[in-house]
Amino acid sequence: MDLTLATREVDGFTVVTVGGEIDVYTAPKLRDRITELVGAGHHRLLIDLEAVEFLDSTGLGVLVGGLKKVRAQDGSMALICSQDRLLKIFRITGLAKVFTIHSSEESALSASA
Repeated sequence: MDLTLATREVDGFTVVTVGGEIDVYTAPKLRDRITELVGAGHHRLLIDLEAVEFLDSTGLGVLVGGLKKVRAQDGSMALICSQDRLLKIFRITGLAKVFTIHSSEESALSASA
């Protein structure tokens, strides 16, 4: 399975919709996209994981690295995820305390308003 990425602007946020599998083979594609966006001045990111079918430790590392990049620019990065199997990974690793995780794009946008 491959990784799909789509980027759009919504209410001052850059929403990155991720689909497929984030693993050791595809994670660099996500890392590069986040790096490009931050480099281009996009410092308020929402990473939509609703269409992600698999996430491994390499993918978690890319997300943590992305968070560090935006925070270094006084920005923010939140996740959109309502899938129990992915949320369990964030809880087990302790990353549920590191990331702000919203159940939908609507709740993410309204929380920041």
